[in-house]
Amino acid sequence: MDNRIFRNSILKTVDKEVVARLCLRPVVFEIEHELEFPGHPIEHLFFVEEGVASMTTTFQDGSQVEVGMFGYEGVIGVSALMGTKRSLNRVYTQIPGLGYSCAIEVARREFCLGGEFQSLTLRYVQTQLVQAAQSAACNAKHDVDQRLARWLLLCADRAHSHVFALSQEFIANMLGSTRPTVSTAAGLLKESGLIEYSRGVIRLLDVANLEARACECYRVIKNHLDNYTEFDSGINEQHLSRPHS
Repeated sequence: MDNRIFRNSILKTVDKEVVARLCLRPVVFEIEHELEFPGHPIEHLFFVEEGVASMTTTFQDGSQVEVGMFGYEGVIGVSALMGTKRSLNRVYTQIPGLGYSCAIEVARREFCLGGEFQSLTLRYVQTQLVQAAQSAACNAKHDVDQRLARWLLLCADRAHSHVFALSQEFIANMLGSTRPTVSTAAGLLKESGLIEYSRGVIRLLDVANLEARACECYRVIKNHLDNYTEFDSGINEQHLSRPHS
């Protein structure tokens, strides 16, 4: 299979021999397609080509908060390559799309070869940690309209579209906020001519100014997601050098 057909960052980076050994199967991700559920075995890796999936933590009252987001940049289920038997979180599609699946036993064999696939998946784990840390800091520091702009931009990047269906209740869950608060924030973006929002469908009208409205966290996360496959895994001695006394 020619790697040039892939949008997924890992699949288009590894050698075609690696792709062949992964025995990929095409998958259509329907809205709220359940990919992982707490306590259930992780049986497949999923490589998203288009669309968005969320990892959420569910509380006793049934409410959810997004703790991770997946798109073209990585792979869902990577924790199973490092020994996790059962999922700790719910992972499901929030914006429908396409991708590929791979049986976890097959993926583990490739991972244990210690080659390019292992290196890229480990770099992706680091990317997820960067994203989680930046999002946690963002939620504590920035206003809801800034966070909403950041989140919508990340969704658009992964969906390869500026139009997608999302309810205010769902957005509130993802941002760890309330529906009235999200409604107010969306209203501010709409009044500024940045988005259009009607009957659960969001259209990004002015991406450049929406990014200007978003906090710096959007660019930090996006740059890391777009470039992690090219990062040097060695220590940058110049960057870490101590100042002379």
